[in-house]
Amino acid sequence: MPAATGVWRWRRNPLRRTTDLIEAWVGLASIGLLCVLVPLAGWAAGSTAHASLQRAVSAQQEQRQPTTAQVVRRDETPTRGGSTAGALGEERLRASVVARWTAPDGTSRTGTVSAVREEPRPGDTFTLWTDREGRPAAAPMRSGTAKAHAAVVGVTVAVLAALLVDTVRRLAVRRLVLRRYARLDRAWASVGPDWGRADTGS
Repeated sequence: MPAATGVWRWRRNPLRRTTDLIEAWVGLASIGLLCVLVPLAGWAAGSTAHASLQRAVSAQQEQRQPTTAQVVRRDETPTRGGSTAGALGEERLRASVVARWTAPDGTSRTGTVSAVREEPRPGDTFTLWTDREGRPAAAPMRSGTAKAHAAVVGVTVAVLAALLVDTVRRLAVRRLVLRRYARLDRAWASVGPDWGRADTGS
């Protein structure tokens, strides 16, 4: 890592400049932040996301429940022209049917839903998730899926934090380099006109 090279400038050296020492401090600080702040930020973000997603999983599991639906007939309603290619592909995998199921209050419901089978036939049964009112709903999120999403959030935040630390380090080093060049320009401007002349400085 380029930041580690700045640590070697801690050594006492008659040629060491103030900017070299500052660059060493910047390198040491960036290494410390990468070792401490980046993992901490990733862990905090992942933990927060995991707790939030687990609450959502619990809420969905309480509000939704599975029931057995029976196919009455295929839904022959034509597909809308505005459907995307992805939506059309999903519709082929999950056929639209008119089905009958029992709501949580015991009443019989009939409606158009998506069946799991590609070629459902009248009388076929499949699992249908409903809300408390008996309306079709999406299946609740699984706990493993929530953990995977939380892990992705944690890793993403850690990577972004590492990029931020490295970007700040690069900007600081660039500013130090520009200061060195400015000092060299001023020094050259003061001695440049006399460079190469005999008895200069005597």
